[in-house]
Amino acid sequence: MERNNSSSLRRGIALLDAVAEATASGGATLTELAAAIGVHKSSALRLLAPLAEAGLVRVEGGRHLLGPRTAQLGRGYLDSVDLRALAQPALRRLVEESGESVHLVLPDLPDMVYIDKIDGPGRVRMNSYVGSRQPAHSTGVGRAYLAFAPPEAVDAVVAHGLTPRTERTVTEPAAFRAGLAAIRERGYAVDDVENEADIRCVAAPVFDHDGAAVAAVSVAGLATRITPDRFERLGELVVAAGRAISHQLGAPQ
Repeated sequence: MERNNSSSLRRGIALLDAVAEATASGGATLTELAAAIGVHKSSALRLLAPLAEAGLVRVEGGRHLLGPRTAQLGRGYLDSVDLRALAQPALRRLVEESGESVHLVLPDLPDMVYIDKIDGPGRVRMNSYVGSRQPAHSTGVGRAYLAFAPPEAVDAVVAHGLTPRTERTVTEPAAFRAGLAAIRERGYAVDDVENEADIRCVAAPVFDHDGAAVAAVSVAGLATRITPDRFERLGELVVAAGRAISHQLGAPQ
């Protein structure tokens, strides 16, 4: 089959992308859109006509914004999303890059529920398995989620009690909240033997199309393997994995 070389269709898609990018800041004029995709105003106007007719673009005060049809298309995509299936490529890449086991979890506060796990080359016995629950306050995945969750979610977890799981678990509310602020700053969380003896974890959040934290992804393994000198590199890897999954969910870039 020959590759689709329709230049008009490609310019139309580029134009819709330009409108989408401009919508968050109040839209774009015809002149701005033409410049964005490198065509004359007359060409941009011609390309906009069918997009407007289909409800993909609307015009308010001379500025072009996404139309209501895009919400319908977006909802259709989101309704079809299977998070586990969608995350598989990123999770498998994370296993290969880190050499450790990886997890995908969802919040059910005050706990986190493990919905996927892929064992690394050196299989390690851990409390985590698909369907298991672990406290949000003591796990890397839980704190990665809470650092970007609404304040009331954090309040609920603190009110439930920061029960110690190991001698290293942070149990003082002020210190716990300060730790979440540090996670927001660097983008990833570290469970430094705070939930399970001899196990460390590095985790990052996953965001949805509204930019809200909805899940978390992590690498975990023996403390003798996941040493402090690896935290930064593993942090980079889990943040990249979280972003890849978030992108599939339509999260803002």
